[in-house]
Amino acid sequence: MVLVTGGTGFLGAILIKQLLASGVAVRATKRDTSVIPPALIGLQEVEWVNADINDFFALSDAFYGVTKVYHCAGMISYHTADRQRLMTVNAAGTANVVNLALQHRVRLLHVSSIAALGQAKHNGEATEDDLWEYTPGQPGYAIAKHEAEMEVWRGIAEGLDAVIVNPSLIIGASARTEGYDTSGAIFSLLRKGLNFYPEGSIGLIDVEDTARAMVLLMDNGTITGERFLLNNVNMTYRELLAQCSSYLGRSAPKHRATPWMLSIAWRAASLLALFTGKRPLITREAARSARGRLRFSNRKVVAATGIVFKPITKTLREICSEL
Repeated sequence: MVLVTGGTGFLGAILIKQLLASGVAVRATKRDTSVIPPALIGLQEVEWVNADINDFFALSDAFYGVTKVYHCAGMISYHTADRQRLMTVNAAGTANVVNLALQHRVRLLHVSSIAALGQAKHNGEATEDDLWEYTPGQPGYAIAKHEAEMEVWRGIAEGLDAVIVNPSLIIGASARTEGYDTSGAIFSLLRKGLNFYPEGSIGLIDVEDTARAMVLLMDNGTITGERFLLNNVNMTYRELLAQCSSYLGRSAPKHRATPWMLSIAWRAASLLALFTGKRPLITREAARSARGRLRFSNRKVVAATGIVFKPITKTLREICSEL
């Protein structure tokens, strides 16, 4: 029996589908308020358990009889108001998962993030060896994911059999588009008429490739106590938005969003939110992240698994077709 935390999430749901296709029995956790994805409703092969990762005792029940745990549950947000919640869910919740994995002697695969990686040296590609360092202005999400990863390293030091993966931006046609902290948000904004492009760049990976790499690493018992960066391609936001614009049959954004423009944008969005009561469409942390020129290596995971990534152009076409 394999346990997947966060089974109703974007990545968790795809992972469950792949595990079921390979004949693996799956138990998955969800919160009481979570909605099971349509593709997984009614599948007898999936045992759903209501267990918030911050509820140690409910989570403990989910661990009985399992041999492997994929820890996908977590929170993504670039809103400063969510900083404490990010730490509670990502760091404290992961501590519960690690402690139970140690107690039940199960193998763990923890889904971390590129946000928990350090900056690449000499403007090259970031690798697994680039260690995260705290700097003023770090997003709360990055701090929380780093602290969560530290819990896993603590468990490894205590004898835990574990592997860590650090995915770049995970994309796919099944991603939610209504939340501005989701990977689908940028595509939704583009469809609605986004006319500016950030000057930064980002790494991209298809959600199916992410899940496949996780399974390959989990099933290789000789791999333990290591982290693997999961990334397919590196693209500037301008390239990404131009590519998607062509698939959507609209003009690509022509105007570069300069730092001062982004500064005005997040302040204006915050002011508007005071009147509407809705969350701002762009935050200070998100604006700062959009300016980062990020590039990531995939050499280690390719060497370890032999994985061949799906062409990112195919993924982008699928997303735009779904929109």
